[in-house]
Amino acid sequence: MKVLVTDPIADAGLARLREAGYEVETAYDVEGDALLDAVADAHGLIVRSGTEVTEEVLAAAENLVIVGRAGIGVDNIDIEAATDHGVIVANAPEGNVRAAAEHSVAMAFATARSIPQAHNLLKQGQWAKSEFLGTEVNNKTLGVVGFGRVGQEVAKRLGNLGMDIVTFDPYISEERAKQFGADLVDDLEDCLARADFVTIHTPLTSETENMIGEEELAQLEGGYVVNCARGGIVDEPALAEAVEDGILKGAALDVFGEEPLPEDSPLLDVEDVIVTPHLGASTEAAQENVATSTADQVVAAFNGEPVANALNAPSLDEATFDRVAPYLDLADTAGRIAVQLFDGHMSSVEVTYAGDIAQEDVEYVTASALKGVFAPSELQVNAVNAPQIAEERGIDVTESKTSTARDYQSLITVTVSDGAESVSVRGTQFGDDEARIVSIDDHRIEAVPHGHMLVVRNKDEPGTIGFVGTVLGEHDINIAGMFNSREVVGGEALSVYNLDEPPTAEVTERLNADDRIISTTYVALGDE
Repeated sequence: MKVLVTDPIADAGLARLREAGYEVETAYDVEGDALLDAVADAHGLIVRSGTEVTEEVLAAAENLVIVGRAGIGVDNIDIEAATDHGVIVANAPEGNVRAAAEHSVAMAFATARSIPQAHNLLKQGQWAKSEFLGTEVNNKTLGVVGFGRVGQEVAKRLGNLGMDIVTFDPYISEERAKQFGADLVDDLEDCLARADFVTIHTPLTSETENMIGEEELAQLEGGYVVNCARGGIVDEPALAEAVEDGILKGAALDVFGEEPLPEDSPLLDVEDVIVTPHLGASTEAAQENVATSTADQVVAAFNGEPVANALNAPSLDEATFDRVAPYLDLADTAGRIAVQLFDGHMSSVEVTYAGDIAQEDVEYVTASALKGVFAPSELQVNAVNAPQIAEERGIDVTESKTSTARDYQSLITVTVSDGAESVSVRGTQFGDDEARIVSIDDHRIEAVPHGHMLVVRNKDEPGTIGFVGTVLGEHDINIAGMFNSREVVGGEALSVYNLDEPPTAEVTERLNADDRIISTTYVALGDE
C-alpha cells in the first residue's frame, strides 16, 4: 500500500511507515493536476497546512483510506467530502500541545519584560537599561480564554509561577477549572476585567472571530495580550491602537488573520507589540510527535483498527452500526436541544436508553449525543472525538439503560446538568427517519425536531399562544408547526414552534416583555 506525503514531516514519521512495510512517496511541491495524478494510486495521504484536500482531490483518489493531518488544524481538508468518499480524516491534536503552551508562556515573559526590544537596542550598541521597566508575573492574574489542552497547560505553568488564574470557557466545568486552580467566570468581559495578562486558546470559528475587539481590550486596561492560538480572534488594528495609545502595556502574537503577515500590518508599527511567524509548534519534539502520531493512525487504518484521532469515522462493526444508525441523529438532536435550553456551566451529561435500543451497543449513540451537546460551541467535534472533548473539559458522562419504555418501542433521554439545575430532552424514532421529541423536562409533547425551533415557557393563560403567533406574524416569520404541553391547568405551559427562519432579537424581546411569557429560547438544529 502506498502513502503519499505532500507536506514535509519529521523523518521519524516516514520511517515508521516504511518499517510497517508501506511504500512512502514524498511530493512536497505538487498542486493542481500534478496533485491529482500523484494521489490517484495512494491509499494514505499525509498533509500539513500546505495541501488543500478538496472534493476534487478525494474524487481522484479511488483507493484512499485515510487522510492524516500532521498537526491539529483541518481547515484545509474537506471533511464532509472525505466522509462521502468513505475516507477517514485524522489529525494529531496532542503532539504540539506542550510546544504551543511553552511558546505562549515565552511570549508572556517576552512582552512583560520587553525582551526583544531590549535585545534589538543592545545589538545596535545602545545600553538602554533605564528605558525598560518590566512587569513581574508573580501575584498577577492570568486570564485564559479557552480552557482546552493548551489553555490548561499554560495555566499549570504560569500558576506554578505565582499567578492567579481566571478562565472563560462556556464548555468547561467548574470542577475541571478548579483542578488547575482556575476560577471559571460566566462571560469574557469578567475574565478580561480581572486579568493582568490574557492568553488565548480557542479555535477560530464564527463565534470567536474578532471576539476580542476595541471594547474588550478596554476591559484589560494596563494589561497584556498573548495570542498563539489562531489569527482572527483578536481585532489586529484595534490591538495595535490599544497598545500604541497606552491602553495596554504590550501584546505578543504568533498567529495572524493573514499569513504571512502583510508588510502594511499596523502591528509592525508598534514597538510594544511582539510578533513571531507562527512558531507555536516549531520544536523538534513537537514535529516528531505529530509525525509519528499521524503515521501510527495511518497504520491503524490500513489494519482495520480504531483510529485514535479520527474526525469522521464510526467505531462499530457493520451489523451493530446498521441497527443503531437511525438513533444517531436523534441522540445528536436531543443533545443540541438540551444544551441550548440549559443556562449554566454544564458539569455532567447523562444519556438514558429505554426499550429495544437498550439492548444494543450504544457507545456510538452516546458519542452522537455528546456531539450534539458540544455542537453549538462550534468546536471541531463529531461522534468520534466528542467523548474526548468531554473528558478534557471535566464533564462527567453517564449512560444508563432500562428494558422497558412506556408507550414507546425505544426512548433516548439526554440530560444536561450543573449539579443543581438540569434540562432533560427525550426522543423516540418512528421508522428510519421519523424522529420525535416526546418530552422536555416534565412537559410531554410530540415535536418534530427540524430547522429553527422556538421553545416558549409561559403561564397557562388564554390568549398566550395567540399572542406568540401574532408577534411572529407581524414580523413575517411563518410557523411551520406548533406543539403545546402543560403540567397542570393554570400552571406553566411549554410550546415548541417550528419556524421557517430564526426569530429576530426584536421578536424575542417583545415576547419576553409580556408578563405571560416566562422564557423564550431559540434552538438552532443546523439542518437548514
